[in-house]
Amino acid sequence: MSEIKVPAMGESITEGTVSRWMVKEGDTVNQGDVLLELETDKVNIEISAEESGVLEKIIRQEGETVEIGETIGTLSAGSGGGSGAPASEPAAEEKKAVTPAPEAPTPPSAPVAAAPESSDSAKTASPSARKLARERGIELDQVQSKDPIGRVYQDDVKSHNNQAPAPAVPPASKAPAAPSAPAAGSSTYTKPVERQRMSRRRATIAKRLVEAQQTAAMLTTFNEVDMTAIMDVRKRRKDKFKEKHEINLGFMSFFTKAVVGALKKFPTINAEIDGEDVVLKKYYDIGIAVSAKEGLVVPVVRDADRLGFAEIEKSIADLASKARSNTLALSDLQGGTFTITNGGTFGSLLSTPILNTPQVGILGMHKIQLRPVAIDAERMENRPMMYIALSYDHRIIDGSEAVRFLVTVKELLEDPESLLIEG
Repeated sequence: MSEIKVPAMGESITEGTVSRWMVKEGDTVNQGDVLLELETDKVNIEISAEESGVLEKIIRQEGETVEIGETIGTLSAGSGGGSGAPASEPAAEEKKAVTPAPEAPTPPSAPVAAAPESSDSAKTASPSARKLARERGIELDQVQSKDPIGRVYQDDVKSHNNQAPAPAVPPASKAPAAPSAPAAGSSTYTKPVERQRMSRRRATIAKRLVEAQQTAAMLTTFNEVDMTAIMDVRKRRKDKFKEKHEINLGFMSFFTKAVVGALKKFPTINAEIDGEDVVLKKYYDIGIAVSAKEGLVVPVVRDADRLGFAEIEKSIADLASKARSNTLALSDLQGGTFTITNGGTFGSLLSTPILNTPQVGILGMHKIQLRPVAIDAERMENRPMMYIALSYDHRIIDGSEAVRFLVTVKELLEDPESLLIEG
């Protein structure tokens, strides 16, 4: 028999949550088969069988937090011999279950038999499903599961139309009284709500955002960029660019190049605080915030200063695809020096982005909007304008430095040809 243990997942990850078991106790598995999915604060990891055999026992259930190296299940070795031994135990249990039946066919034995069935079905349900079922007075053996292996999840309980929670109220005389006067504001009559448990990633995001606000002296400065020149370059070059590089020429490559150029002029913004030291980083690994199903993730474009426009666009497209398919590796998320986030993709006109600690700067992009702009004292034109925001840690970055950094980004974007020189 071998133990199924939580593998090491990188030096910054010490624990995870059992997201979902793909097999159940007694199932035969082959070497390399996925046994379960483990959710961490950064990525989801599949744990596979190291040898063929039978899943003998699940020690840690779905929703439970586990640590690196912890045993979460056991696997009996051997595809044939391993499955024979455990199979004999259920057989004996079946005989025990069958023998009492002829001895006690009387009505009192029926409820006794019903209780273990309900308990067994509860074992094949996730912790959140069991909790919700208890709250709603639903018997789990009455809930239809959509899962191929029959496990009951919270959504199954929610979709179950059980209108019999009243018997759970001990005093029968008081049960009809609550519905009779809903307008009186009785505490037993509540408006419908839905309770959802945070995923580990969402909980970690929440924790880190609060920590960033509590630990950093965060301030935000704003400016606006006339996007006319960039949009003109894209319009003239996009077809040839795509034909040559097989990738679209987007806005992110321009912004990444502009940020790198500005960081070279203001190195303190490409740094982090370590105790009483300031660590100035001489490389430019730019994090690009991407919206995924479970929340925002920030994969990193490595050595952005050494990449051309096409290489940056391909790298961002690849990382975004991985984020949405939940296949990002830990190496994709570690070690960024500065972050760019684009709320404009969702229609945001202006925002104050929160620092991605331990980084001390983050640039927020926003929606491009036609606005009247004074060209000179006599002329006005409608121009495609974008507000940009720099949030920074005021502990090591002065306000004047932050403002000049953002002005540099603006100037580089409004003269995109200069990016070939500055980048």
